Amino acid sequence: MAEKSKLLVLRFFWLCLFGLFAQQIQAQEIEARAYSNAPINMNFLTGGIAQAKSGAYTITTEAASLTHVLDVFGQSGRLTLVVPFAQLSGTGSVGGQAINASAEGLSDPMIKASVNLYGAPALSIEQFKGYEQDLIIGASLAATIPWGQYNNSQLVNVGANRSVIQPGFGASKAVGPWRLELAGMASIYTSNTSFLGSNTLTQNPIYSAETHVIYYFPNTAWISADATYFTGGQTYVNGMAAGGTQENWRFGTTLSYPIDKQNSIRLTGSTGIYSRTNTDYNAVGISWQYRWGGWP
Repeated sequence: MAEKSKLLVLRFFWLCLFGLFAQQIQAQEIEARAYSNAPINMNFLTGGIAQAKSGAYTITTEAASLTHVLDVFGQSGRLTLVVPFAQLSGTGSVGGQAINASAEGLSDPMIKASVNLYGAPALSIEQFKGYEQDLIIGASLAATIPWGQYNNSQLVNVGANRSVIQPGFGASKAVGPWRLELAGMASIYTSNTSFLGSNTLTQNPIYSAETHVIYYFPNTAWISADATYFTGGQTYVNGMAAGGTQENWRFGTTLSYPIDKQNSIRLTGSTGIYSRTNTDYNAVGISWQYRWGGWP
């Protein structure tokens, strides 16, 4: 009976931290302007830091990303690589048992390919000056690479020892200085066969839908109000259910402000307003973006 209780404690604690970790590191965060147009051969280099807190636990992530805009059969597309480094810490109590969380290291990198299927023609930087958005429809496919630091003898890690594959689809509609966006995504998980030793952790897909209302200022700064909904993601250990289906509602905001023609700063914040499985967290972040290229 004691061993069974211990396993239940571990399952519950894992679900809480996994929900926090997966949404923060595996791109389940709210992302405005996922489907937009930019001149082909433009490059974006971004570096930033974000922190998320859930109860007594905190995860801090520093990340660098590189995006290249390219021509995909006459429409613009993007290739993005994200490399994160994370620190997880906190001390809490679950079922009367003290749980200490401490992990630091490289998290799982992510590679993402997206293509605009309609409304975002591939344009040079000179041609782009005359472009005005109407309706954009696009699709994307992202995947994490399980290169992050992972120790199968501890419960909490900054690497997941498995991949997450994320197909997505979305649309963006321009109405004067406003952009109205709607997107959906599925997160499909491979198995971790080294969970707490030689156990096998599996998880059902998480399905998400998000919407954004964005306003552009005359100086190209923009601000958005964001909302997202997640459902699914029940986990299993060796085929036995380790928790219920997740269901989460989150709201957030993003502000992007240009420093000059090549540099901009971005501030983000989001909070959970409902969570069926107690995986709520509050998150804030700041990043700096440098762009160059756009040659013919």
